[in-house]
Amino acid sequence: MKIQKIGDIQPTLPFTEYDFLQKYRASFAVSELGRIHALLPLKEMEEELAWHFPKKHPQGNKPMFPREGEIALMFLKPYTGLSDDGLIELLNGSIHMQIFCGIIIDPSNPIKDGKIVSAIRNRLAPALDIVRQQSVLYKKWDSLLKDKDLCISDATCYESHLRYPTDTKLMWECCEWLHALSHKICRNLGERLPRSKYSEVAKAQLAYAKQRKPKKSATRRIQRRLLNLLGKLIGQWNNLCRQYAPLISLTAEQHKRILAIRDVHRQQRDHFNRKEVKHRIVSIDRPYIRPIVRGKENKRVEFGAKVNNIQIDGISFIEHHSFEAFNEGTRLRQCVEYQESLTGVKVTRIGMDTIYANNENRRYCTENSITTNFVRKGPKPKDESADVSTARRIIGSLRATVMEGSFGNQKQHYAVGRIAARNRHSETILLFFGIHIANAATLAARQLAAEIKAKEKKRA
Repeated sequence: MKIQKIGDIQPTLPFTEYDFLQKYRASFAVSELGRIHALLPLKEMEEELAWHFPKKHPQGNKPMFPREGEIALMFLKPYTGLSDDGLIELLNGSIHMQIFCGIIIDPSNPIKDGKIVSAIRNRLAPALDIVRQQSVLYKKWDSLLKDKDLCISDATCYESHLRYPTDTKLMWECCEWLHALSHKICRNLGERLPRSKYSEVAKAQLAYAKQRKPKKSATRRIQRRLLNLLGKLIGQWNNLCRQYAPLISLTAEQHKRILAIRDVHRQQRDHFNRKEVKHRIVSIDRPYIRPIVRGKENKRVEFGAKVNNIQIDGISFIEHHSFEAFNEGTRLRQCVEYQESLTGVKVTRIGMDTIYANNENRRYCTENSITTNFVRKGPKPKDESADVSTARRIIGSLRATVMEGSFGNQKQHYAVGRIAARNRHSETILLFFGIHIANAATLAARQLAAEIKAKEKKRA
């Protein structure tokens, strides 16, 4: 047997002078991984997804991991920052990680299939309800959080693992893929491949790619040729489909990519003719990704999910996320209402960026007696106390340090800096577990620091 659940084998363990499993469990409890495990409500999260778990393996066997173990494995993925194969390899050799997932792996018969992780992820991703799962997490962490009347919010882009897209690269990828597909289908049908200028354009594209700083005229010239070639290839593909429709069978992935290529051709044609293009596609592999203009000095445009987070005592929760660009400045009211629904405490203080400081938000905060860190409009009133000015300065400092720092911590250490996924559901679930394993690690570090401080105080 390759894997056994700890709950199944514990009653059958023989008594020995040195109970190694018990020692491993004791060392696990005081380790960072054990502290994080104690802070994760795996059972409650599993109950929210219970209807989506299979009772049996597709081959008729029992599932390899227990239900809580599958969710624990999703937390381990961003915690380690490894690929699926790397995570399974580490899981085979780490008893602490096996205890984290509630399993014991036979060392003589380790797991060899790294696709188990992606299979679990693809099954859970469509069923993930962020609002309900975050409510479960907050109930577990409620007693550890302070300052629940303070709402700190900001938006950031969690980038996808994607090569930097240009119009030329995108159109050439479309031409290359569609030409290869047409060649394969024609060969299977015994038909002659329709004529096109693919070889000539390929040479021109290679020559353009080798230029270090191509002129605008050269860029526009190659874009015109690629646009014409792509239009011709799409027309030839349509003719093939009309003539041999019953004989052509495509996978769901191929069909989705052909639809994306048609949209790319339409968008690039309008863009070339100086027309406004909305919902621009930047990848035929992941057509749901959009350019997010952030306006930063070193990176003006990012590609991935834009997320508006709220933070309660340094712990982040997703308030809104989308792969389309949105203006986070209009979501102040939603942030306040969401935090109040989570905590049950009225928000009296707000720390947000200047983009939130519009007249409508200022009016809302005034009507609800909410103190903000917004720069005051007009002259300072003579009767304003020094405490209010100090409170605004402290709130602004917290937003600029704690909130921005949490973004950097998540992206650098918990695998949400450049998310590698093949569809929007998988990308969303990786983002969700990456943010909340960072929260659990933060709370575990606080508990450890408090224990050390208490021991030192007792010793003194």
